[in-house]
Amino acid sequence: MNNFIFENATKTYFGKGCVREYLDCLVKRNHTVMLAYGGGSIKRTGIYDEVMGILTAAGKDVVEFPGIMPNPTYKKVKEGAMLAKEKGVDFILGIGGGSVIDCCKAISMAVVYPGDLWEDFWARPGVVDFTPLPLGAIVTVVGTGSEMNGGAVITHEEKKIKTGRDYPACNPRFALLDPTYTMSVPRRQMVSGGVDILSHIMETYFSVPNEENVSDDLSEALMRGVIRDLRAAVEDPQDYTARSNLMWESTMAENRIIKLGKACDFQCHQMEHQLGAYTNCNHGEGLAVLHPAYYRHIYEAGLPKFVRFATRVWGISQDGKTDKELARAGVEALADFIQELGMPTTLRELGLTDDSILEEIAESCNLAPGSYQKMTHEDILRIFQACF
Repeated sequence: MNNFIFENATKTYFGKGCVREYLDCLVKRNHTVMLAYGGGSIKRTGIYDEVMGILTAAGKDVVEFPGIMPNPTYKKVKEGAMLAKEKGVDFILGIGGGSVIDCCKAISMAVVYPGDLWEDFWARPGVVDFTPLPLGAIVTVVGTGSEMNGGAVITHEEKKIKTGRDYPACNPRFALLDPTYTMSVPRRQMVSGGVDILSHIMETYFSVPNEENVSDDLSEALMRGVIRDLRAAVEDPQDYTARSNLMWESTMAENRIIKLGKACDFQCHQMEHQLGAYTNCNHGEGLAVLHPAYYRHIYEAGLPKFVRFATRVWGISQDGKTDKELARAGVEALADFIQELGMPTTLRELGLTDDSILEEIAESCNLAPGSYQKMTHEDILRIFQACF
C-alpha cells in the first residue's frame, strides 16, 4: 500500500426511518434552514411533507430553494447564495441526488466567500481557508456518493465547462440514507445512477499500484455487488435488499476509502463532463457510452489489472486465453452488461447528431494524470468518434 492520510467528517445515518428518527436533533442548533431540492419529485413521493413536518415541529424557519437541475449551473449556485444571504440562512439541507448535494456544497462556499467562486475554486483548485455554511444531505437518488465527500461538479454554461472539485471543508455534517426513499425513482434514473457507481469504482481501480492491495480488493467486491444488485433492482424495483446495497455501494465508491493509496484515473469522467457541458446529456448514460470505448483504447497498457477485472469481477475463465484475450473479454463483459441494462451505447443515442463538434469537445477535456496510457486530445477525439 502507498502512503495516505484519511479523514471523513460526515456522520452517516443509514436505514429505514432514519430521517424521522434523527433529523430534528441534527438541526437543533440551527434556526433558519434552506431546504434545497430539484424538480419537485419529493412532493409527489411524500418526502417533502415528511421533512417539512419535522422541521416545522422543531420550530425552524424554512427557506425553500427548488429547481436544482441535473447538471447544476454556476448561475444556480449564485442564485442560491443570494437567497441564503438575504434570508439569513444558517444551515443548508439538500434533499435529492448528487446534483442537489453538489449545488448545496458550492452554495455553502459562495455564501461566505467574497470573491469569484468559479475562478478561484472551480476554474482551478483553491485553498478553502474559511468555513463554509454547514450543510446536511438527505439522499433520494443514489449514484454519485456526494453525500459523504466534499466533491461538487458544477457547469459554467457560458464557458461550456463542467468541472468537479473536492474540498473536504464542504463535506456534509451529516447524511441521512433511507433506502425506501429511492423506491420511487424511475428505472432509467436508477440504472443511470448504478452505472455511475460502477464508473466511480472502475476509475479508481484501473490505476496504479498494480500490486495486490486492500483498496483494489474492496473495489472488486463492490463492483461484483453493484452488478448483482442492479440486476436484482431491475427485476424487482421494490427489492429492499438490492436498493439498500446500492445505496451503500454508492457511498462506499466515493467516501474516499477505496481511493486510499491509489493514483485514480477519472479520464472517462473528464470526457463525460465536457459532453454534458455541450449537450446536457444524462451523466450515467454518457459514462455508459464512453467506458467500453475508453477501456478498449487503454486495456493493453494496464493488462494485469484488466486481467484481474475479467477473472475476479466477471468470473471469466483463463482457459485457452492469452492475457490480452482475457483482458479484452472483461471489457466486452462490461459492454454486454451496459446493453443488458438498456443503456445507450452511442453518442447519437444521447442526442448528439453532429459529429463536427466532437473535436471542439475533445479539445476542451482535461487530461487525467492517472490513466494507464498517457492520453492526448487526439486520443479522446478518436474515442468520441468510435462512440458516435
